[in-house]
Amino acid sequence: MKYTKLNFMMSVLGIVIYITDLIVDIWVSVRFFHEGQYVFGILTVSFMFFGTLVVQCFSYSWFKADLKKAGQESQHCFLLLHCLQGGVFTRYWFALKKGYHVAFKYSSKTDNFMEEQIDQHKEVIDRMTDLSMLRLFETYLEGCPQLVLQLYTLLEHGQANFTQYAAIMVSCCAISWSTVDYQIALRKSLPDKNLLNGFCPKLTYLFYKLFTLLSWMLSVVLLFFINVKIALFLLLFLWFLGILWAFKKQTQFCASISMEFLYRVVVGFILTFTFFNIKGQNTKYPMFCYYIGRVLVTVGILIVFWVFPVSIFNSDYFIPISITIALSLVLGIIFLIVYYGTLHPNRNEETKPDEIDGIAAERDCRMKYFLME
Repeated sequence: MKYTKLNFMMSVLGIVIYITDLIVDIWVSVRFFHEGQYVFGILTVSFMFFGTLVVQCFSYSWFKADLKKAGQESQHCFLLLHCLQGGVFTRYWFALKKGYHVAFKYSSKTDNFMEEQIDQHKEVIDRMTDLSMLRLFETYLEGCPQLVLQLYTLLEHGQANFTQYAAIMVSCCAISWSTVDYQIALRKSLPDKNLLNGFCPKLTYLFYKLFTLLSWMLSVVLLFFINVKIALFLLLFLWFLGILWAFKKQTQFCASISMEFLYRVVVGFILTFTFFNIKGQNTKYPMFCYYIGRVLVTVGILIVFWVFPVSIFNSDYFIPISITIALSLVLGIIFLIVYYGTLHPNRNEETKPDEIDGIAAERDCRMKYFLME
């Protein structure tokens, strides 16, 4: 497996989107405080802090594990960088520096260096895979709640300024990019996985995730308009069910008990928004039950919203929002069926559990214990 110049450019684009998302989040929080909307400002900062705190914890834990595996002592400077929220940037610096060297210099070497090249390419791919997992964490821990908040403020006031539109667009781009990039990194880093080749499978997978997420987020926003307590109870209940599912499946992502507990809590939160295969096993029936439940809850929210219209909600949005929710959900399910039915890389193989929890994979990569598809 090679780390190409195109992969390097995609990695650069990844950090550009990451920095842009961070800047827009800070900009939005400042605007909220400036306009006197302190609750929204505090919520925005809280989502940012929660997401980046979890990401820094996992990043530092992985740094320690990598240094220990290499026979080196843990360096205090790495701990300081992560305390200052610089862990992801540090990883990007090392990964891009190594990636540039491999993509633009090693590619010109002769075949005599093939074995050394493979090791170099593998090292860069593994580093980019770690970044992909961290971005996925941050996307769902920070980006999804922030997008719900932005949609809520947009619908509540009936109009939005440039800052809100920018925040919504950047959040959508960040969610889309991290989701597709994760799926590509997953299959590129594991030898037992077929690659996600071609533009059509990637676009179909993107639309499946994006449409189902959009439908669910708008439904949650409507539920917040109906009753904030009921909406929070539903989300907390779904989070609790996700955590129980992670414990039931006995995930084995982290070496320490405390980090594995945190991982299962994060997995439960992610399952609140979208479905992932958390154990690498056949999940046809769990996925079917998950989206049947999603459809029933979404339809229930729409029925309640139409039966008990909310006075503070702009009535001009009733029909457009309802149509958008229903259409997005239907399109998301259609793209899901198309992807897994005709475009999934493993569609022609016999159904079998992934090797992440069975026979050891040939490479020692964290991704083999992470969320599957």
